Amino acid sequence: MGLARFIGLSSRPGTAAPQTGSHSVRQALSLCRDLLSERGDNGRLAQEAMEACRSLRAAEQTEFFDLLGSEFSPDPEEVGRCADTYRTEPTPANLTHLLEVVEPPRQDLFRRLNLAPGGTRALIEMRAQLLTGLAQHPQWSAVEADLEHLLTDWFNRAFLVLRRIDWHTPAIILEKLIEYEAVHQIQGWRDLRRRLQADRRCYAFFHPALPDEPIIFVEVALLDRMAARVQPLLDPDSPITGPEAAKSAVFYSITNCQDGLRGVPFGSLLIQMVADELHRELPKVRTFATLSPIPGFMNWLGARARRHETGLQDGKLAPVLEKLEVPRWFADKDRAADLQRHLLPLCAYYLLQAKHGQEPLDAVARFHLRNGARLERLNWLGDTSPTGIQRSAGLTVNYVYRLEDLDRNHRLYTREHRVQASHSVERLSRQSLLSREPAARE
Repeated sequence: MGLARFIGLSSRPGTAAPQTGSHSVRQALSLCRDLLSERGDNGRLAQEAMEACRSLRAAEQTEFFDLLGSEFSPDPEEVGRCADTYRTEPTPANLTHLLEVVEPPRQDLFRRLNLAPGGTRALIEMRAQLLTGLAQHPQWSAVEADLEHLLTDWFNRAFLVLRRIDWHTPAIILEKLIEYEAVHQIQGWRDLRRRLQADRRCYAFFHPALPDEPIIFVEVALLDRMAARVQPLLDPDSPITGPEAAKSAVFYSITNCQDGLRGVPFGSLLIQMVADELHRELPKVRTFATLSPIPGFMNWLGARARRHETGLQDGKLAPVLEKLEVPRWFADKDRAADLQRHLLPLCAYYLLQAKHGQEPLDAVARFHLRNGARLERLNWLGDTSPTGIQRSAGLTVNYVYRLEDLDRNHRLYTREHRVQASHSVERLSRQSLLSREPAARE
């Protein structure tokens, strides 16, 4: 393996590193090359290189990411030569050499940077920055993909620790829950305390590299039946009931705390492990369901209208949208009842028929259906918060996790893109104003 492989250049062996950019960028790149050229682990050099990378200003960081993509990629000529050699002589040694030269030097660089104190946290932050700028800088996609690949390995089931969060959990972690909660904002300590009472549960994944930092957490309400409305669950003055009487566990919020770990697949694992934990603790709990938002519904409905599709041209969809423009329309019983007739079927149609490729357009639906859940029930005015009204006209949805069906549903969804839904939701979809139109591909 040539020197270029060690120092991370995609040019021919012996080519000098190009002098480009500001002094800070050149210094960071030089330290990264030095780190790659070291034999064995060098924590001191890893720390220096990581500090140089983290100290870059915004414009310098953009240039640094560009160079990570261009200079720390596999050498195409070397890859081609090794591929030809393996094609001619498919020996284990030639395969091993091919795999070595195909792997981007960036991955080895990131592994070595991870040796620095706080290296894992810094690499998560780096990927978050890459994801933020990816639309404007598509050339960063290979760098981001390499980090995602490594973080997926580092945050696998073997390293994740499931912990229950309660009122006795250290304050530094409780503060993080208030800070990170992304579905239903926690309104201070009183609100948080109610969410951690006897008839509630909160579980989080932790990682040894970030011991006081929740990776992802889920909030659960223990109830006698599947919930349809979220406001009673969030009411800090709601009565506290004994968990021993509960028959349903309702997952009403799941929050990924680290932007840089977006796409790393541990959300489904968290739900399944929490369901198993609750089933052991409370054998009477047999129903595991979500009370989920439908964040894309109103945007999709508005987009249908703006494109002047059949529903609008026939005068069917426009009156519905006009009634939704009235402030606090949901407080008017007659207006709300009239809208309910149309919006419930339209939302069922959206969840079952609106597609992103071959999968549902709604991101929350994709998440739960991919996990093996079943689309069970739509709830009218299930979330009357300003956000709930704006995003989904107040509608919420229950996805049910039947432990014995999860593997089967997961296989049907991932292999055949089949959505498991209740008869009631399917019937609603057929009643939609748009049910006679072709399924919309977004």
